[in-house]
Amino acid sequence: MSPSLPSITLYDTLQRDKTILEPATPGQVGIYVCGMTVYDYCHLGHARVMVTFDTVVRYMRARGMKVTYVRNITDIDDKIIRRALEQGESIQALTARFIEAMHADEAALLCQKPDLEPRATEHVGAMQNMIAELIERGHAYAAANGDVYYAVRSFPDYGKLSGKSIDELNSGARVELGEDKRDPLDFALWKAAKPDEPSWSSPWGEGRPGWHIECSAMSADALGCTFDIHGGGADLQFPHHENEIAQSQGAGCAFAHYWMHNGFVRINDEKMSKSLNNFLTVRELLPLFSGEVLRFFILSSQYRSPLHYSEEGLEQARAGLTRLYTALRGMPARQIVPELGSEWRERFHNAMSDDFHTPAALATLFDLAREINRLRDEQSEVAAPLATLLRELAAMLGILQENPESYFRGSNESDNAWIEERIAARLAARQKKDFAGADAIRAELAAAGIILEDGPAGTSWRRQGA
Repeated sequence: MSPSLPSITLYDTLQRDKTILEPATPGQVGIYVCGMTVYDYCHLGHARVMVTFDTVVRYMRARGMKVTYVRNITDIDDKIIRRALEQGESIQALTARFIEAMHADEAALLCQKPDLEPRATEHVGAMQNMIAELIERGHAYAAANGDVYYAVRSFPDYGKLSGKSIDELNSGARVELGEDKRDPLDFALWKAAKPDEPSWSSPWGEGRPGWHIECSAMSADALGCTFDIHGGGADLQFPHHENEIAQSQGAGCAFAHYWMHNGFVRINDEKMSKSLNNFLTVRELLPLFSGEVLRFFILSSQYRSPLHYSEEGLEQARAGLTRLYTALRGMPARQIVPELGSEWRERFHNAMSDDFHTPAALATLFDLAREINRLRDEQSEVAAPLATLLRELAAMLGILQENPESYFRGSNESDNAWIEERIAARLAARQKKDFAGADAIRAELAAAGIILEDGPAGTSWRRQGA
């Protein structure tokens, strides 16, 4: 890491304050993020988790850190079992289908793949080992009905992440039908087998793991008993992450040093979620807005703040992305002179080092683009290296890596060929001084959503909205 760059600070949910990131091993970071439960398509809230932590990892790596990025897949869960039964397909077929869809959404959002993507069904043995350790240490007990529960009151620090007290939690707790808890606050580590459900052999009988134990076991398998950062959406702070702390520390692991939670996506002043049935899937939005526009929209809010969904906001994101690509358009690649870009680099790194403040980082990119546009005609020898710098800084956010002409023209090759043919016909009409014919072709293209831009180097084009 360059000594000239500021230290990275992040907001640690556990400390409830910003703190300097100090990895256990200098220069190396282990980060575990709770991923998707694969029973449906990813919505915009899932996209925010993907983009947020992909950006965090990108920036750390750009700073020279060696990052091991782990994001799990929950492929066994009550919701998965219910959905498979509803749709009359096997759990394996259902989860395989939605894992494939998740990976497609991830690629569309320009997210790099995690280094490790453990699946719950592949780590049941590790979960059983941790449950046995918790029983031995007095933090868990096997009930007569074959379930195993975590004894919440055995862990004095329970509630420290969410700030909830035992008394506060106890007032709303209850025992559901079929449960065999000693205390309403206790939660399931192992669930006894039920008809038509998948199950595994265990010391407590046939059954399957509870949801919370999955991440405690998988993070330990992937990163060890202690690692640097645990991340996820704000909705997981309680009870999921609170229960992970109780499980992992109860089993003797120091667990995560820092906790990062991204804020909710809100629609009509409500949290976007499947339970409220007010969600929009990534694949519903992609025909209307490119994955890069969706990514830009997500980055336009600081990751801890609420992200308010609206079509107007997405249109603004598209317009903003277009402004940045416009600054790159026609700019040849040039080597960056360090002194020339020092002001922009400093502003960008100050923003990203301050709890990954992407809106401030984007503001820096906009100012840099404005400077490129100011200099492009009369001082191209300065503008071109600044354009290279713009692309380099934007890469840390995962944007502006496409060829500008490809961005403006889209990817429909047959359509593009027709557009080029019509532009050539317009040029031929103008050369013959058939200006009415040339105007008719421009109008024809405009009706198809194609904007022509005449300049000294000829005619370029872009799609409306790009």
